[in-house]
Amino acid sequence: MEIERGLKKKKGNQSWKAYLTLPIISWALYDFANTIFSSNINTIFWPFYMQEIIGNNEVQEQLANTFIAYANSIASFLLVIFSPLFGVLIDRTGRKKKYIVIFTLLSVSFTILMGIFAEVNLTSTIMGVPLYLALVIVSFIIAKFFFHSSLVFYDTMIADLGKKEDVPLISGFGVAIGYLGTLLGLTVYLYVGNSDFHHAFIPTAILFLLFSLPLFFFIKDNPKKVQVENKASFLSGYKEIYKTFKEIKSHRVIFTFMIAYFFLNDALATTIAMMAPYASTIVGFSAGEFILLYLVSTVSSIIGSFIFGYITKSVGAYRAIRYVSLLLLVALIIGTFAVNAWMFWIAGSMFGIALGSMWVTSRTYIVELTPEDKRGQFFGLFAFSGKVSSIIGPFIFGTITYLLASHGSIASRFGMGSLIVLTLVGLFFLNRIKPEEN
Repeated sequence: MEIERGLKKKKGNQSWKAYLTLPIISWALYDFANTIFSSNINTIFWPFYMQEIIGNNEVQEQLANTFIAYANSIASFLLVIFSPLFGVLIDRTGRKKKYIVIFTLLSVSFTILMGIFAEVNLTSTIMGVPLYLALVIVSFIIAKFFFHSSLVFYDTMIADLGKKEDVPLISGFGVAIGYLGTLLGLTVYLYVGNSDFHHAFIPTAILFLLFSLPLFFFIKDNPKKVQVENKASFLSGYKEIYKTFKEIKSHRVIFTFMIAYFFLNDALATTIAMMAPYASTIVGFSAGEFILLYLVSTVSSIIGSFIFGYITKSVGAYRAIRYVSLLLLVALIIGTFAVNAWMFWIAGSMFGIALGSMWVTSRTYIVELTPEDKRGQFFGLFAFSGKVSSIIGPFIFGTITYLLASHGSIASRFGMGSLIVLTLVGLFFLNRIKPEEN
């Protein structure tokens, strides 16, 4: 009995030691870094900046929401064009860090340009939009595109960090460390305050770059030794991803999960993009109040990421994803019908748990399902699926707020309600996967 307890204790110590290697810590710190960008730019300060510049009344607030939603759709559309090639690059070259470095530096550069253009006094207009604002929007779209491009390579890197059975805990560790990055990123609010939100852009870019450096310097690429005689052209990358799509259709579970993930990710991505303007429009949250809500949501994400890492290891990734999806559904229902602040606090906390946990469980499930020699292509295809969905959700939301703008805040409620429908469709396809098939 004593020997058995000793073995269990030794095994537990070994599992924690897995987190203390330099490559895993460096990998997790990149999650820390990119979450600073995701929260500060995508979710908080850029949406508040758009509301500050455009949203002078209830109708203008809805039009600001339309700009925010459409800009997110365009960034996702660009990723849809290029992400199939990314998966092919991983499988053919084996290089991941190289492209993470390139795309991170580009994302940081355009985030800095957002701050510069917002300060420049350009009085001319383009199609009725002030030139400086158009340049900020274009810079945001490009920065977000390169940010998400880096994540295709980053997510695939997890398979190189440990054994297959360790992936759930490593994934949970990375996501949890990532959300700690949110806490640091939000300290920018102390500098910005409740106005002139563009002042957050350049400090965020600097923090994003700073915490990316460990991955740049302490993780080595493992390029494939086999030389490819003919370099892949842009179109040949699409041909390969099309072959992968045809192949994945013969893997029923993977294909069904890809469809489910399409709709679930649609709801998640749109909520992330529209959370701040929605809270401002529906409940009247100020920037400070929303950041406090976001802090609570982030703490929920950290706790949820760790808990669902263990739940995933205990019950399996498939069942864990179902639990997370149901949690997301309840959060969206409460948020859509919220009539006062406390309901939004509950919805925000539940969404935080669902957001962090979905990344933990889905990354693990994809690793479990995909053949090792096709993993890069399948990750690329899932990124492709996820980014197509990231076009559709914000586009639907933005179109609803545009068409119903004259009705004020009811437009935003209908936009959020569309995400409930998307989540239900995702759950429908998820339930078509039988547990014995996993």
